[in-house]
Amino acid sequence: MKIFLVPNYQNDEAVQSGLTLELWLTRQGYEVAWARDPRSLIETAPDDVVDGSGLVISLGGDGTLLRAARIVGSREIPILGLSYGHLGFLTAASPAERDILGVVADALAGEMHVSRRATLDCEVTAVSEDGAVETVRACGLNDMALTRGPLSEMVEFDVSVSGHHIDRLRGDGVVVSTATGSTGYALSAGGPIVSPEFTGLVFVPIAAHTIQARAFLTSPADAVEIAVSHDRPSDPAISVDGQFVTCAGRIERVVARRGDADVLLLDYGPESFYNSVSRVFYGVRGHDR
Repeated sequence: MKIFLVPNYQNDEAVQSGLTLELWLTRQGYEVAWARDPRSLIETAPDDVVDGSGLVISLGGDGTLLRAARIVGSREIPILGLSYGHLGFLTAASPAERDILGVVADALAGEMHVSRRATLDCEVTAVSEDGAVETVRACGLNDMALTRGPLSEMVEFDVSVSGHHIDRLRGDGVVVSTATGSTGYALSAGGPIVSPEFTGLVFVPIAAHTIQARAFLTSPADAVEIAVSHDRPSDPAISVDGQFVTCAGRIERVVARRGDADVLLLDYGPESFYNSVSRVFYGVRGHDR
């Protein structure tokens, strides 16, 4: 069985833990492969070396886990997140909480809960000055954000859900997230915290120029369409899980829907989510409960 390690290469503790894990795993007969260091100029193994892995281990914060999810893509390989970051909301454990080798042993023994997380599939349409239409697709675990660009005072856009027009809004933009992403950018913009069992989408306006704009949830089958208004031209930016989507032309429309494949995160049970909510967002420590 192959184990694939995705460390935060800028965190020395995470890298050192990865080396310790590699030694421990190889002594037990497992094959170990590493994700490349995205900052390195040295030629390393491509990310598709994850093929054939039975477990992916991220060592870092939530950003590292999101990178692991991008590498895994639609393969549905279980991901175990070990926290060496500042937040670690999506991760299963940290060295301060548990013995890391024991956590990995639990994962390999099949003794951890598998949390199926819905993903996001985004289709971005842009039109160049000569009228050529370009369509770019991007997938994510957390969210898609359409925000005003550096040269725009605001962005004006129409919102539709599965062909039903909702409203035309002005503001700093919009976030469309999964339940997993509800505790990220969407929460900062005023959205709700949503249980990972929810498989629809979360729509949250960003600093809308009206008090009537509200966040809402969709069904799993719905598609959210954001159409940039021609009445107030702007040049918005699009990001999916914090990675900007590059288009040659001006962005016209974004359609976000649930992805075909889920991301499999390992944890110690459904209560892990609520324990994390209590710890991260309400400041409640274990001994306070």
